[in-house]
Amino acid sequence: MIDYATYQHMHYLQRERRLTLMQISQHMGLDYRTVAKWLKMPSYQPREPTPRSSLLDPFKDQLIQWLEAHPYSAQQCFQRLGELGYCGGYSTVRNYVRKIRPKRQPAYLTLAFAPGECAQVDWGIYHSIGVGHTRRRLSFFVMVLCHSRLMYLEFTVSQTMEHFLACHQNAFEYFGNRVPESIMVDNLKSAVLKRPLGEAPVFNPTYQAFADYYGMTIKACGVRKGNEKGRVENAVGYVKKNLLNGLDLGDFSALQPVARQWLDEVANVRLHGETRRRPIDVFHAEEQPAMRIIQTEPYDIGQVQLVRATNQFRIHFDSNRYSVPPIYAGQMITLKAYLDRICLYHHHQLIARHTRCYDRGQDIADPDHAKELVQQRRKARDQHVYHRFLSLSPMAANYHQALESKRLNAKHHVQKIVALSEIYGQEKVARAMDDALALNAISCEYIANLLEQRERQPIEPGALHLSRHEDMLALVLPHADLSLYDTPAIDTDREQPHEQEKKQDL
Repeated sequence: MIDYATYQHMHYLQRERRLTLMQISQHMGLDYRTVAKWLKMPSYQPREPTPRSSLLDPFKDQLIQWLEAHPYSAQQCFQRLGELGYCGGYSTVRNYVRKIRPKRQPAYLTLAFAPGECAQVDWGIYHSIGVGHTRRRLSFFVMVLCHSRLMYLEFTVSQTMEHFLACHQNAFEYFGNRVPESIMVDNLKSAVLKRPLGEAPVFNPTYQAFADYYGMTIKACGVRKGNEKGRVENAVGYVKKNLLNGLDLGDFSALQPVARQWLDEVANVRLHGETRRRPIDVFHAEEQPAMRIIQTEPYDIGQVQLVRATNQFRIHFDSNRYSVPPIYAGQMITLKAYLDRICLYHHHQLIARHTRCYDRGQDIADPDHAKELVQQRRKARDQHVYHRFLSLSPMAANYHQALESKRLNAKHHVQKIVALSEIYGQEKVARAMDDALALNAISCEYIANLLEQRERQPIEPGALHLSRHEDMLALVLPHADLSLYDTPAIDTDREQPHEQEKKQDL
């Protein structure tokens, strides 16, 4: 017996390399007759195992009769065979019973619903999707009207209560602002808190209040009885196979328009496999008229929780930080979460409102909140500077009043004068301020000029040193020749002789 690889290589040598039977036999080291036999076979046929005899063989017919008549277990069969003389092992009996026992398929009732009687809801999960700079688990909410099979689909990145209720409201709006008589749910925590054995289920009070507001009743499936809401179970699988399979998810913000288009152009206009009718046609003709019209305002789906603001006037929610006014730092804040926003309250007063962020690690701050803190600190700093100014001199208050009377920027001048006190000292500035006030010189520049003039040291003249040496004092000066001043003045009007000679020559 040869293996499959040897069989393929043998045919390759004959087909591609054109070798004869003898050449193939020599090349592969096989008998000539073996090569001839396998080359005649059009396909590889492995050897079937030869059945081995077993101690159970004489009792197999009896086992088949027992199992057809009664649902005996393998252990019961083993015990009864022992009474008939079987001396083999239990594992042999168990394996044979598992092989021949007829498989039993559970039977389910086909449920029928009247138009507008019931809708089934469920969550689905599909991989993850990008939201900002992070990724979140992608969930999708499905509601199916049981009679028409009309489907509503909405994608979310969370399954919290506010998302659960908001998806309900959006589904009612999609159905034309109409609600069914009842909602059938699985035993998820958003709907069912606990299911005591033999007792009625305990519904989530928030979900119960939501259903009561719209006049619906809640029906919970049995534990591990997902078949009871088979319509929505099939719809969840249909979404995964038809819409999401092979879909480039991209960013979350672009997913919901795709879902709405898919509902209107594929899911709700297809020929349903069971009803053989289009869900949208059955809905408009039969189910929508039977559903109750919503005549009240939408239910407030905001979910409330208490949070404490940090010393950086931030609250933490869903892996992000949101700002509040600085005066509420360290205090307990009431947070109300919606799908698209969060509202923050203190003593029932709205103090902040932010757009909800589904990214992670983000700081969402209102610029006015930080501006308020900056103004508070600026005011505190100005007050501190003003108190320091008043402490410089008993006349500081009068000087400040004079600054304001001249319509000057009093804060600017006060800051400059306080800064001068750090340079020249408080006593010198107080003296300059008193002198400036007496001279009606109202300005920080006057104060600075007085301080600078008083700090400047005058230059004293040096001493006159006279020489006492006699040779320096007994100086002999020559008499001046005053004869030079006795020369007669020249008459400029009289012509010179050589000038007269020139004229005669001419």
